[in-house]
Amino acid sequence: MTITLNHTIVPARDNDAAAEFFAGIMGLRRLPPDGIDGKFAPVEINDSLTLQFMTAPEAEPHHLAFDVAPVEFDQIRTRLEAGGVPYGSNPREPDNGRIDHPLCPRGLFFRDDTGNLYEVMSPA
Repeated sequence: MTITLNHTIVPARDNDAAAEFFAGIMGLRRLPPDGIDGKFAPVEINDSLTLQFMTAPEAEPHHLAFDVAPVEFDQIRTRLEAGGVPYGSNPREPDNGRIDHPLCPRGLFFRDDTGNLYEVMSPA
């Protein structure tokens, strides 16, 4: 059997707000609340991976990286710009407004209100 990641928990100050922000920027689908007492706000990444946003009062930010197709990259960048969300080409400067990523032809980083750092990489 091939091992695949089914889900991971993403800490957030407000799970619903964080899930809504992330799903909106990435163009993904929110799922109904999940877990005991519906404490998770899930976002479907693809058929085999879900991010479960969970409210954590002392949330420690995480880094999540995604490979996307060029057209998806352009759509994500457009949504970031339309929402006034800063982005940048470097994790140390996630607000420099550039997409000249050090590991791929085009890439960017952006943060949510909790401080989670999202990385989006495109092959062209």
